[in-house]
Amino acid sequence: MKKLFGYFLQGLIIVAPVAIIAYILYFSFETIDGWLVLNLQKWYGVNIPGLGILAIFILLTLLGFIGQTTLVRPVKKLGGKLLEQIPFLNFMYTSLSDLFRAFVGKEKKFNTPVKVFFNKENGLWKMGFLTKQSMEEIGEPGLCAVYFPHSYNFSGELYLVPKENITRIDISPAEAMKFIVSGGATKIEIN
Repeated sequence: MKKLFGYFLQGLIIVAPVAIIAYILYFSFETIDGWLVLNLQKWYGVNIPGLGILAIFILLTLLGFIGQTTLVRPVKKLGGKLLEQIPFLNFMYTSLSDLFRAFVGKEKKFNTPVKVFFNKENGLWKMGFLTKQSMEEIGEPGLCAVYFPHSYNFSGELYLVPKENITRIDISPAEAMKFIVSGGATKIEIN
Protein backbone atom coordinates (compact mmCIF):
# COMPACT_ATOMS: atom_id res chain seq x y z
CA MET A 1 0.00 0.00 0.00
CA LYS A 2 2.90 2.34 0.82
CA LYS A 3 4.43 1.73 -2.61
CA LEU A 4 1.08 2.41 -4.31
CA PHE A 5 0.77 5.71 -2.45
CA GLY A 6 4.34 6.56 -3.50
CA TYR A 7 3.40 5.98 -7.16
CA PHE A 8 0.31 8.17 -6.66
CA LEU A 9 2.44 11.01 -5.28
CA GLN A 10 4.95 10.63 -8.11
CA GLY A 11 2.12 10.88 -10.65
CA LEU A 12 0.75 13.91 -8.84
CA ILE A 13 4.15 15.63 -8.95
CA ILE A 14 4.30 15.03 -12.71
CA VAL A 15 0.75 16.15 -13.48
CA ALA A 16 0.17 18.93 -10.92
CA PRO A 17 2.43 21.65 -12.40
CA VAL A 18 0.97 21.21 -15.89
CA ALA A 19 -2.60 21.04 -14.56
CA ILE A 20 -2.10 24.14 -12.41
CA ILE A 21 -0.70 26.16 -15.31
CA ALA A 22 -3.48 24.95 -17.63
CA TYR A 23 -6.11 25.90 -15.05
CA ILE A 24 -4.58 29.34 -14.47
CA LEU A 25 -4.44 30.03 -18.21
CA TYR A 26 -8.01 28.76 -18.71
CA PHE A 27 -9.33 30.78 -15.76
CA SER A 28 -7.47 33.90 -16.96
CA PHE A 29 -8.81 33.48 -20.48
CA GLU A 30 -12.39 32.96 -19.29
CA THR A 31 -12.21 35.96 -16.95
CA ILE A 32 -10.53 38.38 -19.36
CA ASP A 33 -12.47 37.23 -22.42
CA GLY A 34 -15.79 37.41 -20.55
CA TRP A 35 -15.04 40.90 -19.28
CA LEU A 36 -13.89 42.14 -22.70
CA VAL A 37 -16.85 40.66 -24.59
CA LEU A 38 -19.35 42.03 -22.07
CA ASN A 39 -17.88 45.54 -21.95
CA LEU A 40 -17.12 45.87 -25.67
CA GLN A 41 -20.70 44.90 -26.45
CA LYS A 42 -22.05 47.31 -23.83
CA TRP A 43 -19.81 50.25 -24.82
CA TYR A 44 -19.43 49.82 -28.58
CA GLY A 45 -22.05 47.25 -29.58
CA VAL A 46 -19.28 44.95 -30.88
CA ASN A 47 -18.96 41.24 -30.04
CA ILE A 48 -15.46 39.78 -30.58
CA PRO A 49 -15.22 36.36 -28.88
CA GLY A 50 -11.70 35.09 -28.20
CA LEU A 51 -10.23 38.54 -27.66
CA GLY A 52 -9.00 37.26 -24.29
CA ILE A 53 -6.25 35.25 -26.00
CA LEU A 54 -4.80 38.43 -27.49
CA ALA A 55 -5.15 40.23 -24.16
CA ILE A 56 -3.36 37.40 -22.28
CA PHE A 57 -0.57 37.39 -24.88
CA ILE A 58 -0.11 41.15 -24.53
CA LEU A 59 -0.22 40.97 -20.70
CA LEU A 60 2.33 38.13 -20.53
CA THR A 61 4.63 39.92 -22.98
CA LEU A 62 4.34 43.11 -20.91
CA LEU A 63 5.05 41.14 -17.71
CA GLY A 64 8.11 39.56 -19.36
CA PHE A 65 9.37 42.99 -20.37
CA ILE A 66 8.79 44.44 -16.89
CA GLY A 67 10.42 41.36 -15.35
CA GLN A 68 13.68 42.20 -17.14
CA THR A 69 13.94 45.66 -15.58
CA THR A 70 16.26 46.37 -12.67
CA LEU A 71 13.34 47.60 -10.56
CA VAL A 72 11.69 44.17 -10.50
CA ARG A 73 14.82 42.07 -9.79
CA PRO A 74 14.75 42.64 -6.00
CA VAL A 75 11.08 41.62 -5.92
CA LYS A 76 11.88 38.44 -7.91
CA LYS A 77 14.76 37.68 -5.54
CA LEU A 78 12.50 38.12 -2.50
CA GLY A 79 9.83 35.93 -4.10
CA GLY A 80 12.44 33.25 -4.81
CA LYS A 81 13.60 33.32 -1.17
CA LEU A 82 10.00 32.98 0.02
CA LEU A 83 9.43 30.02 -2.31
CA GLU A 84 12.57 28.31 -0.96
CA GLN A 85 10.89 28.19 2.45
CA ILE A 86 7.91 26.16 1.17
CA PRO A 87 9.22 22.69 0.22
CA PHE A 88 6.58 21.44 -2.25
CA LEU A 89 6.08 24.81 -3.96
CA ASN A 90 9.86 25.28 -4.15
CA PHE A 91 10.21 21.93 -5.91
CA MET A 92 7.41 22.69 -8.38
CA TYR A 93 8.52 26.26 -9.08
CA THR A 94 12.19 25.43 -9.65
CA SER A 95 11.35 22.40 -11.82
CA LEU A 96 8.96 24.37 -14.02
CA SER A 97 11.25 27.38 -14.13
CA ASP A 98 14.22 25.24 -15.21
CA LEU A 99 12.10 23.46 -17.82
CA PHE A 100 10.81 26.72 -19.32
CA ARG A 101 14.31 28.22 -19.31
CA ALA A 102 15.60 25.11 -21.05
CA PHE A 103 13.08 25.54 -23.88
CA VAL A 104 12.76 29.30 -24.31
CA GLY A 105 15.16 31.06 -21.95
CA LYS A 106 18.52 32.65 -22.66
CA GLU A 107 20.27 29.38 -21.79
CA LYS A 108 18.31 27.07 -24.13
CA LYS A 109 19.23 23.46 -23.46
CA PHE A 110 17.31 21.70 -26.23
CA ASN A 111 19.17 23.25 -29.14
CA THR A 112 21.56 20.41 -30.06
CA PRO A 113 19.74 17.48 -31.68
CA VAL A 114 21.75 14.26 -31.62
CA LYS A 115 21.38 10.61 -32.46
CA VAL A 116 22.80 8.07 -30.03
CA PHE A 117 24.01 4.60 -30.96
CA PHE A 118 21.91 2.85 -28.39
CA ASN A 119 21.98 -0.88 -29.02
CA LYS A 120 25.04 -2.27 -30.80
CA GLU A 121 23.61 -5.79 -30.98
CA ASN A 122 20.61 -4.66 -33.06
CA GLY A 123 22.13 -1.48 -34.53
CA LEU A 124 19.52 0.80 -32.91
CA TRP A 125 19.78 4.58 -32.71
CA LYS A 126 17.73 7.00 -30.63
CA MET A 127 17.15 10.75 -31.27
CA GLY A 128 17.42 13.26 -28.46
CA PHE A 129 18.99 16.53 -27.33
CA LEU A 130 22.45 17.02 -25.88
CA THR A 131 21.89 18.98 -22.66
CA LYS A 132 25.33 18.75 -21.04
CA GLN A 133 28.70 18.15 -22.74
CA SER A 134 30.39 16.51 -19.74
CA MET A 135 29.31 14.97 -16.45
CA GLU A 136 32.52 15.95 -14.64
CA GLU A 137 30.50 17.14 -11.64
CA ILE A 138 29.64 13.51 -10.83
CA GLY A 139 33.09 12.19 -11.71
CA GLU A 140 32.21 11.01 -15.24
CA PRO A 141 33.90 13.38 -17.75
CA GLY A 142 33.47 10.82 -20.57
CA LEU A 143 29.66 10.92 -20.29
CA CYS A 144 27.25 13.47 -21.76
CA ALA A 145 23.67 14.18 -20.69
CA VAL A 146 21.17 13.47 -23.47
CA TYR A 147 17.44 14.08 -23.08
CA PHE A 148 15.10 11.78 -25.01
CA PRO A 149 11.53 13.16 -25.30
CA HIS A 150 8.77 10.56 -25.48
CA SER A 151 6.64 10.27 -28.59
CA TYR A 152 3.04 11.56 -28.35
CA ASN A 153 3.70 12.79 -24.84
CA PHE A 154 5.27 15.71 -23.02
CA SER A 155 7.68 13.72 -20.93
CA GLY A 156 11.02 12.09 -21.53
CA GLU A 157 14.07 10.39 -20.10
CA LEU A 158 17.59 11.59 -19.40
CA TYR A 159 20.48 9.24 -20.16
CA LEU A 160 24.18 9.64 -19.49
CA VAL A 161 25.81 8.44 -22.69
CA PRO A 162 29.46 7.87 -23.69
CA LYS A 163 30.60 10.70 -25.97
CA GLU A 164 31.65 8.34 -28.73
CA ASN A 165 28.07 7.06 -29.08
CA ILE A 166 26.71 10.53 -29.89
CA THR A 167 26.44 12.02 -33.38
CA ARG A 168 25.11 15.54 -33.95
CA ILE A 169 22.30 15.90 -36.47
CA ASP A 170 22.23 18.84 -38.87
CA ILE A 171 18.55 19.81 -38.43
CA SER A 172 16.88 22.52 -36.38
CA PRO A 173 15.94 21.74 -32.76
CA ALA A 174 12.27 22.45 -33.57
CA GLU A 175 12.29 19.93 -36.42
CA ALA A 176 13.98 17.32 -34.22
CA MET A 177 11.44 17.81 -31.41
CA LYS A 178 8.52 17.67 -33.86
CA PHE A 179 9.90 14.45 -35.38
CA ILE A 180 10.47 12.79 -31.99
CA VAL A 181 7.18 13.84 -30.39
CA SER A 182 5.25 12.69 -33.48
CA GLY A 183 6.84 9.26 -33.17
CA GLY A 184 8.67 9.76 -36.47
CA ALA A 185 5.44 10.43 -38.38
CA THR A 186 6.27 13.97 -39.55
CA LYS A 187 8.58 14.86 -42.40
CA ILE A 188 11.85 16.58 -41.42
CA GLU A 189 12.22 19.93 -43.17
CA ILE A 190 15.91 20.52 -43.96
CA ASN A 191 17.02 24.15 -44.06
